[in-house]
Amino acid sequence: MSENARKRTRYDVLVIGGGPAGMGAALSAQAAGARVAIIERDAHLGGILRQCIHPGFGLEHFKEELTGPEYAQRLIDQMKQTAVDVLTNTMVLSIDGGGANDAAGIDSPAPSRDPHAVHTVACMSPNGYIELDAASVVLAMGCRERTRSEIKIPGSRPAGVFTAGLAQRYINIENLAPGKRFVILGSGDIGLIMARRLALEGFEVEGVYELMPYANGLFRNVKNCLEDFGIPLHLSTTVTRIIGHDRLEAVEVSRVDQNLAPIPGTERTIPCDALLLSVGLIPENEISVAAGVKLDPRTRGAMVNQDLMTNVPGIFSCGNVLHVHDLADNATAEAERAGAAAASWASSSHEDEGARSCPAANVDPAPVHAENLEVEAGGIAGYALPEVISNTDKLVKLYFRVRRPHDRARIKVSSGNTVIFEGKPRAFKPSIMESMPLTPKMMQQAHGTITFSVEPVEDADTPAKEAR
Repeated sequence: MSENARKRTRYDVLVIGGGPAGMGAALSAQAAGARVAIIERDAHLGGILRQCIHPGFGLEHFKEELTGPEYAQRLIDQMKQTAVDVLTNTMVLSIDGGGANDAAGIDSPAPSRDPHAVHTVACMSPNGYIELDAASVVLAMGCRERTRSEIKIPGSRPAGVFTAGLAQRYINIENLAPGKRFVILGSGDIGLIMARRLALEGFEVEGVYELMPYANGLFRNVKNCLEDFGIPLHLSTTVTRIIGHDRLEAVEVSRVDQNLAPIPGTERTIPCDALLLSVGLIPENEISVAAGVKLDPRTRGAMVNQDLMTNVPGIFSCGNVLHVHDLADNATAEAERAGAAAASWASSSHEDEGARSCPAANVDPAPVHAENLEVEAGGIAGYALPEVISNTDKLVKLYFRVRRPHDRARIKVSSGNTVIFEGKPRAFKPSIMESMPLTPKMMQQAHGTITFSVEPVEDADTPAKEAR
């Protein structure tokens, strides 16, 4: 595994991001016979997993329970057995000159839309500015946490307000104490896990406050991280003011109504010296957008087809930069699909050039059909992915997440006035990403657009239709 690259090097597949998704994509592309490099801005591979010292990883991918660092190390060890070039401490500036080169004083050509154009990735490395060429690029940059400025909490600006992930890094990697008495806003998984972590370290956790009337994290984390440690979860409650001058002294919390607006007269002040925010994740797609990649406004990730390729030919997306996953195992599995598809695309590009260079690619590039199917979400489905299906000859898995929990709802797939499939009523939760297969027979009944919806069932006696 090489740590260096020449000033200008040509690869079949370039992977941006060295977390579980990036490593999964790189390993899969390399196994398909492609020449691969992975670019990571940090000093080490592993991404966020390096600071996730709790167990619960690996049950799907490695068939055993691991901590985050153990899961990452398994992938790193596999990388060491390959010829994948690893470029750490390397920051990607742009893809195909997509705007970011301006900061370096470099002329930026317009992104190419040639289906088999070679992509150029500009980077700043310990050795200076470098450019790497590749037939395929896999985006695996992960996501970042929403901050106080993005949720607009009123009040002063004292020290002591952290995102949950930053506090996790301080404790687990830097061995620093962010405070002594904590309030946590948001019941996302990282907030729940940090509540437990703080309790284990002997800090006082006053409670977890959630704006919605339900927890946003997995049920197992609510049970294992809050209930088992006696940490209260306050639903339909949010922080409405931050109090303190140099250091946080207290927060004001208020109940909210059905429109999520604070209810006057319900305010109470909670003394604390640290507030942790676990209020959502945002895919890191600035480089993607600059390269011409279209984003889905619902996921804030790229719009992709069934092979995880974006609207820019040869650029693929996977993992949390595409849509937020519950489990690292799922992100890795998705990335393996993207890596194999990227290797296949590179192989077909080389064939068109008359110089095939990755003969072992074992994923056939999807044929472009005369009519692509667009996929849209409906009902309480928050999104459906992929957004475009260009190959209806093979089974396609649709991934989705609902916007709110419902005890009795059913999946409905339709195209225009044609109902293609209706499932049986069951419960759905927004904390769980789910999938549903679309068979070629189902897709043959669609024209133009497939609407995937999760619809609440009001009449318990209504029979459910089976797949046609």
